[in-house]
Amino acid sequence: MRIRRKKWAEKELQEAKFYIDHPEIEYKNTWRMRFEHPENPLHIEIGCGKGIFIATLAYSHPETNFIAIDMIEAMLGVSKRNIEAVYQGKEVQNLLLIRANAEKITDVLGKEDQVNRIYINFCNPWPRKKHKKRRLTHLRQLENYKTFLAKEAEIYFKTDDEELFEDTLNYFQEAGFQEVKKTYDLQKEPIFENNIETEHEKLFSSEGIKIKAGIFKI
Repeated sequence: MRIRRKKWAEKELQEAKFYIDHPEIEYKNTWRMRFEHPENPLHIEIGCGKGIFIATLAYSHPETNFIAIDMIEAMLGVSKRNIEAVYQGKEVQNLLLIRANAEKITDVLGKEDQVNRIYINFCNPWPRKKHKKRRLTHLRQLENYKTFLAKEAEIYFKTDDEELFEDTLNYFQEAGFQEVKKTYDLQKEPIFENNIETEHEKLFSSEGIKIKAGIFKI
């Protein structure tokens, strides 16, 4: 998603207690200890966009810790405001917003972090052959995720792009993930408990575009 530069984003992000800028190396393998309850499950969203999905999810599940990842400062600024709006003035204790490049995610997360679930929602489909390795669900990326996933961890995936979905099913199979559930029409065949619609999901659904989705376990 393209977004214009926000002049206020840098200052507001730096003032937010739940925001971490470029956490490479320093935070790797210690993420659980950054939360008030490190024993709780740890879920992450890669490419959190405007943050409404992860904010709603985290606010509804205080028993789980969350990390929201994006690399665009303006987008992170919008996410920060949306998180604060969802939390309605309450202290954000179970959600961290971080700036990081998904292609270098192993610089940020490691084996000791033991992530229990990854959310990937409406990522860039990168349709051109030479760009496909940049997909967040590409085999190369899945192998990276396996370095910090806990035993029996899950990946929740949504997309409007049929080619990306079909390719992704193959990527997960090649990477040794078990396909738990899948659907080619999430509205007619809900596979997520209490599904939270993203901004993209609402838009595509209103245009009659079917949402493809899946749950995969390592």
